[in-house]
Amino acid sequence: MTRETLIAVAGKGGTGKTTLTALLLRYLTSKYKDKAILAVDADANANLNEALGLELEETISEALAATKDSRLVPKGMPKPMFMEMRASQALVESEQIDLLTMGNPEGPGCYCYPNDLLRLYLEKLRTNYDYVFVDNEAGLEHLSRRIIDNIDYILITSDATARGIRSAGRVLEIIKSVKIEAKKIFLIITRTRNGEEKNLQAEIAKTGLEVLGTVPMDENVFKFDLDDKPLFQLPEDSPAYRAVAEIAQRLNL
Repeated sequence: MTRETLIAVAGKGGTGKTTLTALLLRYLTSKYKDKAILAVDADANANLNEALGLELEETISEALAATKDSRLVPKGMPKPMFMEMRASQALVESEQIDLLTMGNPEGPGCYCYPNDLLRLYLEKLRTNYDYVFVDNEAGLEHLSRRIIDNIDYILITSDATARGIRSAGRVLEIIKSVKIEAKKIFLIITRTRNGEEKNLQAEIAKTGLEVLGTVPMDENVFKFDLDDKPLFQLPEDSPAYRAVAEIAQRLNL
């Protein structure tokens, strides 16, 4: 049986991580009607559900907290079973994409055991899918704690500025320092205009990252955000969507 393809998107806030993730998911659902896809929002500032047009009722962080309160665990129910039950309640299911939102950072106290339960749950859950996408915060907390592993591609986003490229380089340094393993790591430059990314070649070279593609400024994205419309519904002729579709094709998705 072929293992699912896992893609992690990372980068500092405001560099288009969620937009990239939503449009990659849009591409896959357009290309494949028979593929099961799991999206994991691992950013504390969670908004992937809004980009996908899905209603969010519960997060994994709430399930983790519940496992620490013995009063919430039904008498006689093993904690792993309780964790799986609560996490399943947090899973938002739709026709082709299911969404799991990690939620806010953990509160005080040790979460080692709940995190182990979460790891086991995710390992079991992801086998039901053909593709798994993880929208991460810049610190890569969940990846660094090995809650999610066996990554095929890490896509690091940066806007088209020298400062943004340097920030992307620091994300790569975090990946290396905590020994997160992936088959390939790429840089995606977002919100580009008139080929201005060519002026960033020196900064890009310093990071050691390979540029997989660029995503241009797109008025459609701004309008969708302004009108509170899901980016998942962005028209196929939108410049941002066309660029992301090319990126997906380079990844052989």
